[in-house]
Amino acid sequence: MSLQQPAIFCNMVFDWPVLHWNAKYLSEALDGKTIQFRMGIKKKDTAPQFETKCSYVEATLEEFLAWSGGQPTCFSGPFSFYDSSKYWAYADYKYIARLFEDKREKFKDIIWSDFGFSGRNGKESTLWIGSAGANTPCHLDSYGCNLVLQIQGRKRWHLFPPGDTTFLYPTRIPYEESSIFSKVNVVNPDLKLFPMFRKAHAHVITLNPGQVLFVPRHWWHYVESVDPITVSINSWIELDADHRARVEEAITRTLVCAIKSAENPSHVAAWLNPTEVEATSHETNLQYLNKATSAYLDYQKATVSEDRDPSTRDIEKGASSSKRRKMQVNTKPEDCKSLTHEAGLTVVKAQKLQKIPFGVHLLPVLPQPQEASMVGAGAVESDFRDLLSENEGRHFGKLRCTGKQSVMNSDYETLADQTESDSTANSSQMAISTNDLLDCLVNPEVISLVAGLLLEREEV
Repeated sequence: MSLQQPAIFCNMVFDWPVLHWNAKYLSEALDGKTIQFRMGIKKKDTAPQFETKCSYVEATLEEFLAWSGGQPTCFSGPFSFYDSSKYWAYADYKYIARLFEDKREKFKDIIWSDFGFSGRNGKESTLWIGSAGANTPCHLDSYGCNLVLQIQGRKRWHLFPPGDTTFLYPTRIPYEESSIFSKVNVVNPDLKLFPMFRKAHAHVITLNPGQVLFVPRHWWHYVESVDPITVSINSWIELDADHRARVEEAITRTLVCAIKSAENPSHVAAWLNPTEVEATSHETNLQYLNKATSAYLDYQKATVSEDRDPSTRDIEKGASSSKRRKMQVNTKPEDCKSLTHEAGLTVVKAQKLQKIPFGVHLLPVLPQPQEASMVGAGAVESDFRDLLSENEGRHFGKLRCTGKQSVMNSDYETLADQTESDSTANSSQMAISTNDLLDCLVNPEVISLVAGLLLEREEV
């Protein structure tokens, strides 16, 4: 947990049963259970393909494999409107605890305890299955840090440090708790529209089967499937810093919902990410804000009594794996403390940290040359790509809600060209839109200042 940069762990999971969880195995294990796939266009565009611009289908993994393989049987199935040469499919954010609620023994196939997180397994993990081109828009996770195991196929990761936030033009539209999106398509940037992106420090790596990527707190990332079929599993690790982050997210939710709902109450789908069930009321949002604030203050009081070094808090291990974890109504101070102590890890003070033992078993993800980062997907990757190749194949020889809405358009060719509107004729004619205003009001730096003022006021 002392790592402050992305790194790849090699030769750590060679004996994990989950390495057999390729798409074919999962298709048999799920035994006809349908899951939701996000459909996107394989189109090189300068605009990110946000989830609000995608359509969704319910299908089995067997149907997905037939479609991705171009089998004739898929012509009448749920993927019949989508040409696999023009579209990609992504079953993302599938919580294993839900997928295998009737086969709980499979949780033990994932052994995060090997990384020091005692008792953590598949129950606290998320499954991702995609076809070539399937991607997650560039974003940062407000809560925790991330461990990602690649099982089948390869995925290319574009990572940017927290200090690059301004260069990535952060936005909260589409709105989703725990995710701050970038307006920039980092693999094909519009440098005229987003000139500061030239200053961003891209760290690009291709994650191979059997490797585990560590993504530190607040690192931006864009992820894309490289091979025809990819399967990966991740677990979000909660941190002490998440207590304050929940206050910041509560403030953001209150402002976004209030302003966007006032603009046009009937046009929620244009700004609310499909992963959010609904635009919550102002009263509900204020209740959430008060609970998050109260929990943070209780947590602060509980930790002060321990006379702990604050410099160590951000590197501690937590107990929750949900990327999106709201504060519960009856949270107690001791419950808050247990979030970051349950795993039983010993925290090493920051000033005593030893040099990280990078080598063939632990590879740092290094920044690209500045000019290479502008090339996009074809850019040269980390200098450690040769070491990655050596390790490839050895092992085989953020709660998000699920209330996504299905969008079925008659003209599927225009899917990626759908744009988010500010909903009213008057606002669309103005030079400054509602979204422009929100980009300033809920900018991460502004929200951090507001949270600080609010917490200072409550502490009095």
